[in-house]
Amino acid sequence: MKKSIQWKALLTLAVLIGAIFIAYPYNQDKIKLGLDLKGGIHLVLQVITDDAINMETDQEIARLQELFKKQDITFTSIDKVRPGQFAVHGTVADQEGKTRDLAAQYSGDWSYSFVGDRITFSLKPPAASALRDQAVSQTVETIRNRVDLFGVAEPLIQRQGGERIVVELPGIEDPEHVKDLIKVTAVLEWKLVKAGPASDEETLLRDSGGVVPDGMEVLKGDPKRGQAGFYLVSKVAAVTGKDLRMVRRSVDEWNNPAVAFSLNSDGARRFERVTGDNIGKALAIVLDQKIQSAPTINARISDSGIIQGRFTIEEADDLVIILKAGALPSGIKYLEERTIGPSLGADSIRQGFLAGLIAIMAVMTFMLVYYKLSGLNAVIALIFNVVILFGALAYFKATLTLPGIAGIILSIGMSVDANVLIFERIKEERGLGKTIPNSIAQGFSRAFTAIFDSNLTTIISAIFLFQFGTGPIKGYAVTLIIGLVSNVFTAVFVSRLIFDVTVRKTAKSLSI
Repeated sequence: MKKSIQWKALLTLAVLIGAIFIAYPYNQDKIKLGLDLKGGIHLVLQVITDDAINMETDQEIARLQELFKKQDITFTSIDKVRPGQFAVHGTVADQEGKTRDLAAQYSGDWSYSFVGDRITFSLKPPAASALRDQAVSQTVETIRNRVDLFGVAEPLIQRQGGERIVVELPGIEDPEHVKDLIKVTAVLEWKLVKAGPASDEETLLRDSGGVVPDGMEVLKGDPKRGQAGFYLVSKVAAVTGKDLRMVRRSVDEWNNPAVAFSLNSDGARRFERVTGDNIGKALAIVLDQKIQSAPTINARISDSGIIQGRFTIEEADDLVIILKAGALPSGIKYLEERTIGPSLGADSIRQGFLAGLIAIMAVMTFMLVYYKLSGLNAVIALIFNVVILFGALAYFKATLTLPGIAGIILSIGMSVDANVLIFERIKEERGLGKTIPNSIAQGFSRAFTAIFDSNLTTIISAIFLFQFGTGPIKGYAVTLIIGLVSNVFTAVFVSRLIFDVTVRKTAKSLSI
């Protein structure tokens, strides 16, 4: 046997053994099953982008209050008119020039207008549009981070249209738990307590004449955390979840589950100032507008602490997950939910396997009947193709979906198509009176360009499907790409090797 044939045989054998070794024995760590095969949940979420505008308005009010105080500009109050608009009341007339200068410096994303002693700030439409778009993008990333920390394999989290998000989570056994984990906004704030707890708002606001004082708000305690009642707290948070540097599950002084945290430098500086100036007062830990606990400040605290709230271990772990992943910039609501059971997936696998088996048997039968013994060459190359395909899927830990099975069947058809092109070119060369070895060489050489071009163009199309498609479409693209690359190797390289090994130079006939 020639050395060229020897190294080709060794390479083919190495690829085949490697593919079998990687793919066998099969388990779901090697080839994961998609949502349509394994079961799970399919969710369509709507992002409430008005929340992002509302939050931005609150933050701008707080910033402007601080700027006015630094510039010694007198005003009566700053009130939110609606999300994206607020008004400053009671500015002093002899400070109008100073006030206009400050408003002009401040008005990058905000337009402003003066009417008497009132200044109205309005968020500009381009800035509002950018905020809404950013809110959806941040929501996608936050949900992805939470799902990744939860440990869901091969999730699909993708934006759909303007303000919708599609979430597909295979293999979920407790959909409600995951839905709760996704939906919780997780806005964590530390706010000073002015009064409370009280059994009702009327009792709470008795000392302030039944109205909420400026710069304050009323929040309810979370009964599940032993914080029943109403609290009067500062509207502006001393520190928020954005200032977190580290968060992990820990225990409190009574050995109950709790969440330990540390702050970044800016958050630590503000936390130290607030706790140092308010020793003996209560500081509420607020999560999604519910007070989890309201401990008394006993000493100055710099950069770390513990969130207590009568948590179970699971609740503490979930809080760590959502705080690590970050707060959602806006609320979300569920528009659509579908739960796919594993029995449906099992039926799909059975039917897909049966369809693939029928396709392979039909193709093999045709090749053996039409091309006789040479058809066996194509059958062997086809088997090699399927083995290499599953080995590659296992190596890349690809996700197999129902459309992915269709991609495998299509790649089988493309593989046989390549062999048909080669065999027909060989027949043409034989018709011109060339010897069998020469006809085989010319047949493979002249068919290669057509095979390569057709496979390359299909691979390029599949790459675009993978880049822009959703989960099932990506599964189809993955199996199709791997199958086509394997096809070029088996149809051209392996099939030629089989001819080189089995056909002698002196052969006078070829069953084709």
